Amino acid sequence: MGTTQLESVQEPKYWHLKTVLSEALDSDFAVGEVLPNERDLAARFGVARATLRQALEQLELEGRLQRRRGVGTTVAPPRVGVAVATAQQGWAGGDTDDAWQPIECSTDTAPPAVAALLGTDAGEPVHVVRRIRVAQGQAVAAELLYVPTSSVPELSAIEAPSGPVRARKVLRELHRLDLDGQDRSVELGSARADDAKELDRLPGAPVLVVTTRHFAAAGTAAVSVATYRADTCRLTFGDSGALEISHDEQERKAS
Repeated sequence: MGTTQLESVQEPKYWHLKTVLSEALDSDFAVGEVLPNERDLAARFGVARATLRQALEQLELEGRLQRRRGVGTTVAPPRVGVAVATAQQGWAGGDTDDAWQPIECSTDTAPPAVAALLGTDAGEPVHVVRRIRVAQGQAVAAELLYVPTSSVPELSAIEAPSGPVRARKVLRELHRLDLDGQDRSVELGSARADDAKELDRLPGAPVLVVTTRHFAAAGTAAVSVATYRADTCRLTFGDSGALEISHDEQERKAS
């Protein structure tokens, strides 16, 4: 049997360079250290800058490097473990949960795809709560939580019309509902400008978008669209079916 087309394709230069750079990161650089500029790195490894840029982008996607505003490209620290779901389904971000920090709350229309998940009419106003998730002092996720007014009927629009106080009021009312279940989808995306600012990333950086639909007796109670840093998070599925984010070999074995 002859070789397939894929078997005959040589490894791209940037992919080989990525391996070389990865070894250099382990031996020659410390966590947090700023890498030399692209011109110097290209000269050091004898490659074109375009090839170098491709290798650096791949290493960033794999979580080995970080590009920071006003700093440059640095060696990334070890990844932070963050649980996305637990075996016992429930509301995330309760009053005793310091991981999720409410930032803002407004009344707006949901995007068409979210409105379809909520089962609301196009153009129908909903509560939009914006939160960030912090792990080990680092912002790892930015979330937009869409809550129909029918899910929080006791909420008064007079007190605290916006801001984090309003967000906490919406969440407090939402948590009074008995949650019947959730479904969740995960996809790779690129950071929007507002998410990138919250996560200390550049706009367009790779992110993981986790969309969660929360069910209550009356139907869909809320929809969460959470944007996680792709360079910080790696998704794993445990025996229980729970979805977690883990970041090192020990955590992978534990899950």
